[in-house]
Amino acid sequence: MTWPMESDLRPAESADIGAIADLWHEGWHDAHAAIVPAALVAMRGQGSFDARVAARLSDTVVAVDGDALLGMYMLAGDELYQFYLAGAARGTGLAARLIADAEARLVEAGVETAWLACSVGNLRAARFYEKCGWHNTRTEPISVETSQGGFMLDVWRYEKRLVV
Repeated sequence: MTWPMESDLRPAESADIGAIADLWHEGWHDAHAAIVPAALVAMRGQGSFDARVAARLSDTVVAVDGDALLGMYMLAGDELYQFYLAGAARGTGLAARLIADAEARLVEAGVETAWLACSVGNLRAARFYEKCGWHNTRTEPISVETSQGGFMLDVWRYEKRLVV
């Protein structure tokens, strides 16, 4: 598969909610189910992703090829809040384009240093972030959203200075 043209990155629309939730659910379980506490995995059913996508739709950018959703990211203030790629799009260069787009939007919003949370043990994501110039600054506990309130989880905090 070759990566689609630049015009295929766009703000998410309400018609995308189901596809984004499906991609996020599948990607989250693929990357996290084996490395986070079982109690958190149990709270990450499909419905939890549907609700979170709907609540953050205006902060979401998607990558599409025709009707196929290939990737997405969400921003929250100075945070690259979520970042997921469909398995079929891995190795195509799309992830690098998506993260560059996210960084550009953060700069446009006036963010000088951005951050993201990476689950401790998510080595594939950590390698990607480091390749893109992000730095693991520390391990810290954060409260992650669940349908039952916050859940404390240790994460690797990655940061990147976007404005020099």
